[in-house]
Amino acid sequence: MASGMASVTVSSNGSPLGQAIAIRQFHLTVDEPTEIGGDDQGPTPTELLLAALGSCKAITIRLYAERKGWTVDTVAVAVTLETVENQPVMVAHLTLGGDLTETQRDRLREIGDRCPVHRLLSQATAIQTLLAPAVTPTDA
Repeated sequence: MASGMASVTVSSNGSPLGQAIAIRQFHLTVDEPTEIGGDDQGPTPTELLLAALGSCKAITIRLYAERKGWTVDTVAVAVTLETVENQPVMVAHLTLGGDLTETQRDRLREIGDRCPVHRLLSQATAIQTLLAPAVTPTDA
């Protein structure tokens, strides 16, 4: 895999809406709640997207604080998807624990906004869907 390139594989897992996700050596299940026809076997795709944003912010903040020698005991990020003026908005609620000045806390919030997922979601990102050749069952 080329540097800076990320790749995941998603395929049906046999339940009505469930999907099996393979990311490097990791395997996850994504599904929808039962009230909309899923089996609720895992988080929804939207929940995974929110988790990606929150975890990226937390990691970026930790790395920056460590490099600066700042004492950060805990980083918690709760991300919600809200509607503001009929537009979806991801709101990240950041909680920092540790011996930090207000200036350091403000700087860490700014740094969290520079994480790769935040930057990716904040810009217009092109999405291309390429159709692979049809898969047909082979005769045994």
